[in-house]
Amino acid sequence: MKTDIEIAQSATMLDIKEVAEKIGATGDDIEQYGKYMAKVSNQFLDKIKDNENGKLILVTAINPTPAGEGKTTVTIGLADALREQGKKAVVAMREPSLGPCFGIKGGAAGGGYAQAVPMEKLNLHFTGDFHAITSANNLMCAMLDNTLKFGNPLNIDPKRIVVKRCMDMNDRTLRNVIIGMGNNGDGVVRQDHFMITVATEVMAVFCLADSLEDLKARLERIIVAYTYDNEPVTAKELKCVGAMTVLLKDAIRPNIIQTLENTPVFVHGGPFANIAHGCNSIRATKTAMKCADYVITEAGFGADLGAEKFMDIKCRMANISPDAVVLVATIRALKYNGGVAKEDLGAENLDALNKGIVNLGKHIENLKKYGVPVVVTANRFVSDTDAEMDVLRKYVESHGCKFTVSTVWGEGGKGGQELCNAILDIMANEKPDYHSIYTDDMPLVDKIRTIASEIYGAADVTFSPEASRALTKITDMGFGNYPVCIAKTQYSLSDDAKLLGRPEGFTVHIREAYVSAGAGFVVAIAGSIMTMPGLPKSPAAERIDIDENGETFGLF
Repeated sequence: MKTDIEIAQSATMLDIKEVAEKIGATGDDIEQYGKYMAKVSNQFLDKIKDNENGKLILVTAINPTPAGEGKTTVTIGLADALREQGKKAVVAMREPSLGPCFGIKGGAAGGGYAQAVPMEKLNLHFTGDFHAITSANNLMCAMLDNTLKFGNPLNIDPKRIVVKRCMDMNDRTLRNVIIGMGNNGDGVVRQDHFMITVATEVMAVFCLADSLEDLKARLERIIVAYTYDNEPVTAKELKCVGAMTVLLKDAIRPNIIQTLENTPVFVHGGPFANIAHGCNSIRATKTAMKCADYVITEAGFGADLGAEKFMDIKCRMANISPDAVVLVATIRALKYNGGVAKEDLGAENLDALNKGIVNLGKHIENLKKYGVPVVVTANRFVSDTDAEMDVLRKYVESHGCKFTVSTVWGEGGKGGQELCNAILDIMANEKPDYHSIYTDDMPLVDKIRTIASEIYGAADVTFSPEASRALTKITDMGFGNYPVCIAKTQYSLSDDAKLLGRPEGFTVHIREAYVSAGAGFVVAIAGSIMTMPGLPKSPAAERIDIDENGETFGLF
């Protein structure tokens, strides 16, 4: 079979104006970025604002493994399957980060015959949204250092600067740096830090803002530092928010592309779910819901991260909720959770499957706590045996869920018909009763404990002295009613990446906490998770190249 990039390069794409017609947009309602990509106009957003909302379907997964789960592939394949049945369906998903593309994870355009295209452009520079976010964040940082250089009129304590510079690339050497070296005119010497663009508060603000005005108001609230008197200093006080908003004015409009089967796809925003809130922009999701009967969206990494944050942060802020949830699992990943090495996952191993399947069971239990119907789908690989599928089916049904098999990677929308029918059936016969797992008025410490115990299955939570002081300060500042965004490893339900399956009796360690006042949530960092990832020993960048005809290869 062809590689993902070969399939994408041989796709027959429609002109983006034809794709836009499927969501009720004319050529005047979009701004084209070439022949196959566009942004929707503000006029179009205003035109559809009174339309009835379509059904929202969230796609999530078990904890990710090196074997791959195919969550985005299933998301795209389900939308194509609905379109095959004559349903008006669209996808709303995140933009890929360059860091994983050149690192180890790969892109985020789906795979096989369930992809969003143009795949190369989507996975690389796309419409420039991430560049705009990076520039806006770094402008804020430059303005902060500029005020330090010219007398520090805001009384900023250089040792209590909390905003970090960013770049959209994995570069561990920039986690801790010294800036201002050189001559007197080169600024104030201090320690600084970088994070990856998708982990910044500017990215979170971008994805949670409802409008340009809301974006500006949220940017104003970003806390950049504290004074010598321990008072917060905001971006508004740096007088940089107007310029930041100008940099983001085009980026904030949702992007539209298509699947291999020409289904419309909104791709907008891209916070990581392990170190940020892991969902595409509210504007894109709401836009999609106004111009389709069925919207399929996804949340990053496993359900303990992306789905929890979708339910407890995004739904709360956007006043939306899913009508159904698709939980993606693979036989290979479950066997990996059962102790099988990656190179041996192709062989039948019922013992390992039975051992690792408890990871899936925990995610089913977790999702049901939100009151939304759950369908489990097995993203089937060629090596999966009928005996293994039978074990998985019986396990899922014993947990009170519909079980389906998806073969969208090899068959596109045709391979998603079983899942499609199950989703349509469950939405016709079950009414969701969505609710968050904690209330706004719960103390921040209790919110963290609730997530750790209810979702991760932790026996206890410990807080470093620094984290405890920070949570007290955040509450005293008036942010105690904010939801919590926990940053932790994606590979385990715990904060220890090595604890696979369904660990029990473990303790979650909160080592740091801070408020993202503009985004509207409190971040709690668990374990050793880093906000600036590093490249692996053999990064994907070593295998990516371009030929004399301008054709990219090795991307995936």
